[in-house]
Amino acid sequence: MTMTFKSLAGATLAASLMMAAPLAAKAQDFTLKVQSSDASGVPNFVIEQEWAARVGKMSGGRIAVEMLPVNSVVEHAETQDAIAAGIIDGHITDTSYFTGKDPAFGLIANPVGAWSAPSEMLRFVEYGGGKELMNEMLEPYGLHFIGAVTPGLEAFVSSVPLDGVADLKGLKMRAPEGMVQEVFAAAGASPVNIPQSEVFTSLDKKVIDAADATVFSTNQAMGLHDVAKHPVYPGFHSMPMLEVSVNKTKWDSMPDDLKAILEVSVRDLARDMEAQLAMKDMEAVAKARAEGGVTIHNWSAEERNKFRKIATGQWEKVAARSENAQKVYDTLVKYLTAQGMI
Repeated sequence: MTMTFKSLAGATLAASLMMAAPLAAKAQDFTLKVQSSDASGVPNFVIEQEWAARVGKMSGGRIAVEMLPVNSVVEHAETQDAIAAGIIDGHITDTSYFTGKDPAFGLIANPVGAWSAPSEMLRFVEYGGGKELMNEMLEPYGLHFIGAVTPGLEAFVSSVPLDGVADLKGLKMRAPEGMVQEVFAAAGASPVNIPQSEVFTSLDKKVIDAADATVFSTNQAMGLHDVAKHPVYPGFHSMPMLEVSVNKTKWDSMPDDLKAILEVSVRDLARDMEAQLAMKDMEAVAKARAEGGVTIHNWSAEERNKFRKIATGQWEKVAARSENAQKVYDTLVKYLTAQGMI
């Protein structure tokens, strides 16, 4: 049978359209609804929104990330179950919120006293076994761990001078439940669980003398240094790990190139969050020193090591509470020892 040029061109065009159709459909397949543990408008959430936009560009529009602020779909401690159920697709949140399911989550999320810089914690996650541990713990719950970020080493808010571990004895302070509260209690302080929204009033009315709050610049923006003029900076206690995780079934359905884009983008998000918030901290510290009225305390290496020794004793207690917690403890201590950090 003889085919004319016109019919041949038509057949070629039809074949081209048939080949293009699956690609167009494929481009719409990966929308990720991700809930943050940060409130809308705070620096952390703005940085996360910038990350979401970059993922769209890096993937050529094949991944669309919708960033949602804390509690917008479910409560902050319910996101793990919501991801498994397909209500949301992922979260950027503090892993310690799920300590009730396994104490290992609290230990890996915030081994109080372990880290003095974000790079130390991120190296442990990427190269020291942390990432593998996270997926071993999360995948049975229907989640896949992509990577970790952190706002950085939190400063410490105090209305009384604190220059070392001895000054913590009898200190009335705010600390969230879990590792932070346990370690400070072991150090001789009297921690109580007060919501972040009540920290200013509690300090102002002298219900407490100090507080584990957040990074220096955010503490200053909330006015905490107006009522507590003896902050400790750089901090000595807490550096929360925020996990970036997604629904495992959705992750498994993605092609390898999109998985790689997400993994690299989260590494970039970690660097971006660390750098931007560290800059804000340095600016806030410089402003506080220039304006006066605030005395910034910087603990010596000897005092930081004393606090770390107390913290490691609490790590051992947590390790005994579950098989996964023991695995986290063993991996963490092996890493810190090999790095000469304890």
